[in-house]
Amino acid sequence: MPMQISLQGRRALVTGANSGIGAAVARALAGAGARVCVNYLVGPGAAEELVASIRGGGGEALAVAADVSDAGQVAGLFAAVDRAWGGLDVLVNNAGVDGPRALAWEADPAAWERVLRIDLVGAFLCAREALKRMVAQQRGVVLNLTSVHEKIAWSGYSAYTAAKAGLSMLTKTLAQEAAPHGVRVLSLAPGAIRTDINRQVWSDPASLSDLLTKIPLGRMGDPEEIARVATFLVSDAASYVTGSTVYADGAMTDYPDFAHGG
Repeated sequence: MPMQISLQGRRALVTGANSGIGAAVARALAGAGARVCVNYLVGPGAAEELVASIRGGGGEALAVAADVSDAGQVAGLFAAVDRAWGGLDVLVNNAGVDGPRALAWEADPAAWERVLRIDLVGAFLCAREALKRMVAQQRGVVLNLTSVHEKIAWSGYSAYTAAKAGLSMLTKTLAQEAAPHGVRVLSLAPGAIRTDINRQVWSDPASLSDLLTKIPLGRMGDPEEIARVATFLVSDAASYVTGSTVYADGAMTDYPDFAHGG
C-alpha cells in the first residue's frame, strides 16, 4: 500500500513561522491539508504575507503575535487558536535564537539566559499548553526543532547548545509522559541550513568552504528539506515514532570537531 502524507483537517501551530525553516514548515503543513497558525514576534508583514500565500493556495491560516518566552503571551496564543479552530492537533516548536557569540567567561549572563528563555523555556511553555489539549483529546503531536548542536559542542554558543541539549531531554521526558494518552513528542535536528540568519556564513566563500568540509553530503540543506521531514514526522505515516531525535544534517553529526568551527 503506497504511503500517503495527509494532514487534512489537522490544526497546527508553528512558532517563529514568519521566516526561514518555520515559514517552510508552515507552507508544507498547509500543503498537506493542515490549518496553520503562523506565530511570530517581529516581522508582522512577513507573517501576513505567508498567511495570504497559504490562503491563496486554498489553505486556511492565521497569524498570531506572541513571545514564546512569556507564559501569559503563550496562553493568549493558544487561546487564539482555540477561538479559531476549537483546539490543536500539531505543535511545531521552531522559535529560537543562537544569541551573541561569547566564550563562557566573557558572556553576559542576561544575554545567555535570554537564549534559554526562548529556545528551552519557550518550547516547554508551548508544549505545556499543547499537551493540555492533546492529552484531553487523546491524540496529537509535538515536534521540537532542536539542532545538531544538541549533540555537537559549539564554542562561543554555550547557551544555544545547552538549550538544544536540554530540549532533547525534555522531548524524551514529555514523550514518556504523553505516550499513554496517544500523544507523540519528538525532535527534529537540522544541520547547516541555508537561511537568512546564517547568510554571513554561506555568502562568504571562505566560510562556506570551511563549513562544507564538515558535511559529508558536501552542501548545506534548504529549509524545504527540513519542512518535508517535519511534515512526515507529524503525520500518521510516522505514528510509531516518538521520544527520539531525527537528524536532517547531511551527516554533520559524524564530525564532532565542528566545535572548532563557527
